[in-house]
Amino acid sequence: MNEDFMKEKPILPLLTTMALPMVISMLVNSLYNIIDSLFVAKISEDAMTALSLVYPVQNFINAVAIGFGVGINALISFHLGAKEGEKANIAATHGFFFSILHGVILTIGSIALIPTFLSRFTTDSNVLKSGVEYANIVFVFSIIIMMNLTFEKVFQSVGRMNVSMIGLMLGCIANIILDPLLIFGIGFFPKMGMRGAALATGIGQLLTLIFYLFAYFLHPISVRISRKYLIRDKHLDLKLYGIGIPAILNLALPSLLISFLNGLLAAYDQCYVVVVGIYYKLQTFLYLPANGIIQGMRPLVGFNYGAGEIKRVKKIYHLTLCMNGVIMLLGMIICFTASPYLIGMFTDNASTISVGSNALRIICCGFLISTVSITASGALEGLSKGGQSLIISLLRYILFIIPLAFVLCKAFGPQCVFHAFWITEILTAAIAALLMKSSLRLPGTQA
Repeated sequence: MNEDFMKEKPILPLLTTMALPMVISMLVNSLYNIIDSLFVAKISEDAMTALSLVYPVQNFINAVAIGFGVGINALISFHLGAKEGEKANIAATHGFFFSILHGVILTIGSIALIPTFLSRFTTDSNVLKSGVEYANIVFVFSIIIMMNLTFEKVFQSVGRMNVSMIGLMLGCIANIILDPLLIFGIGFFPKMGMRGAALATGIGQLLTLIFYLFAYFLHPISVRISRKYLIRDKHLDLKLYGIGIPAILNLALPSLLISFLNGLLAAYDQCYVVVVGIYYKLQTFLYLPANGIIQGMRPLVGFNYGAGEIKRVKKIYHLTLCMNGVIMLLGMIICFTASPYLIGMFTDNASTISVGSNALRIICCGFLISTVSITASGALEGLSKGGQSLIISLLRYILFIIPLAFVLCKAFGPQCVFHAFWITEILTAAIAALLMKSSLRLPGTQA
């Protein structure tokens, strides 16, 4: 299979064909996240609180899978662009092996630690029980998540975005169908409550893996995962982790932020914890499609970087910036005008709806400017500049927002914490633009 189309095809149709399948799959994934929460919310507000508290750990596991997958994707794309097929195969094989190892460690660690983790944020026995029930099942599928993301990034690295799209959509649609059946016990299905929500998620992930395996063996691609490529290559492994660890941290830092916000706001009222959980479910409907465009961009940036086509890299980056800007602008308008309705989908508690509506209107003011940070971060990962990408995420999720949130909360009350979001986006975007501009000017950027 020849991947030269990634440096020869006109940029607009190329980026569109690469990004569109991922945008569609991310929209379906966003829909799943929201529908899953809607079904859980129908159990009780305690169940929704439990889901919000488990979310940071769940997000961390996904971050490890996706972040390390970014490292696999970047190395494969680079070596394919440099016409080094053997190294691309070694990168894919080593990445697959390490991903399985990560899954084993995270399965054991997350199940062992979740009761202690949850008890730090609540003493409510119903919330604790629901959270542990959900976590003990959903974390069993961590190894499958790791394998899924490896195959997803391998397919993306050779331009087979349609395979990733079908795989993701298959898992999400299965999850949406199974959620009400297993949660409420419809038909011959048992009524499992929170355990049913977790099992529906796991079955969806398993179906995705089965599809990827069929696609891999029935329609071979130029990159192969095989025992013969499992050879000692310390330099390549360091590169995998050199790109993967910053990408993991980029994705895991929101978990740390959410845990901090939960701890800060829980002291005032439990409804703030619910609001934070609802917001992070809603924002996936914007940031996941934007991430879909970035996923389409990343292999193009990596391939053209490996081929020495730096002018083309710049054009791809700027086009991605514009496309993501449109998504975030639309999201900002929708969230500002329809915030009570959006929050009301997850709860009928008047106090929670009031607090959540106000919070969403404040936070959404930073959506458009955040386009710069998220696009620059993804482009830098494609350029194998994981360190610069990590700087952006540290500023966005830790160094700016946590001190701002703490000061605003203590000085003006919990309702003012949400102003930290848009202030942080403005500050981070300015630095992200400088980092991106500097990276594209460096002589070392020429492969």
